[in-house]
Amino acid sequence: MELWMIFAIVIGIIFFLWLFFTFIPIGLWISAVAANVRIRIVTLIGMKLRRVTPVRIVIPQIKAVKAGLDLSINKLEAHYLAGGNVDRVVNALIAAQRANINLEFERAAAIDLAGRDVLEAVQMSVNPKVIETPAISAIAKNGIELIAKAKVTVRANIDRLIGGAGELTIIARVGEGVVSTIGSSESHEAVLENPDTISRIVLEKGLEAGTAFEILSIDIADIDVGRNIGAQLQTDQAEADKRIAQAKAEERRAMAVAVEQEMRASVQEMRAKVVEAEAEVPKAMATALREGKLGVMDYYNMMNVVSDTQMRHSIAGSDEQKRPETNA
Repeated sequence: MELWMIFAIVIGIIFFLWLFFTFIPIGLWISAVAANVRIRIVTLIGMKLRRVTPVRIVIPQIKAVKAGLDLSINKLEAHYLAGGNVDRVVNALIAAQRANINLEFERAAAIDLAGRDVLEAVQMSVNPKVIETPAISAIAKNGIELIAKAKVTVRANIDRLIGGAGELTIIARVGEGVVSTIGSSESHEAVLENPDTISRIVLEKGLEAGTAFEILSIDIADIDVGRNIGAQLQTDQAEADKRIAQAKAEERRAMAVAVEQEMRASVQEMRAKVVEAEAEVPKAMATALREGKLGVMDYYNMMNVVSDTQMRHSIAGSDEQKRPETNA
């Protein structure tokens, strides 16, 4: 056999072995056998064909067997194909077993597929979590604003994780309870003297209903006195009343001006009619003289009366002008 044929055969064997060990995870199979995990090479090849990463299934299976959990490869692979995090589910099951919490694989897988961190939920069941609310502004009956911050200690409820509300709902309900409790207080001083009253009343409202948590305690971490909202509202109301009164006064003034202008227009119209009537008097007198209904002497007597009247008006006007000078 020639040298080049031997070289080609060696290269072919090396390529075949590389392809074999790349497609078939022999090292992973050996690790599983060493950990007393019964899995066949054919199963690993099937995972490859189903586009499943074998290490994502075998390593969690090894951890489950070492922890004493009875989980099948098919369940883990089905959860992986459904888009779940197999390693996190197995870790949660191990943590639940150590904490003596009854958690089955199906429920843990459902919680994981629902988008919740099942491992964090188990840890929160063992070690409760403290949720701090933002600053909550509330006003007592005497109009004084109080700004409070509360710390809510919660524990995850595994049975209500699916479909239960999250932390934002807890924060919203606690804030609503704090606002209603302070708002029902007669004065802010009573709240400052006994802030634990808020915690007791809020806890009695059953805020955890429909949530994935169990509220252990509600503690008022800080409470400060804010603005005098009552006085500010009264000031704003007084200012609004003042503006309304000014608007009504302006309306009355405008109506008075309109009435005055209307009266002036009426007077001018009447004067115009008087002037028009006076213009007809000479014509009427001329017609009367012409027709003999008015004599010449009668006309002269009337003119004397008019002159006498004008003289009296002029004398009366001069007396009124002299009186201030005399008094001075």
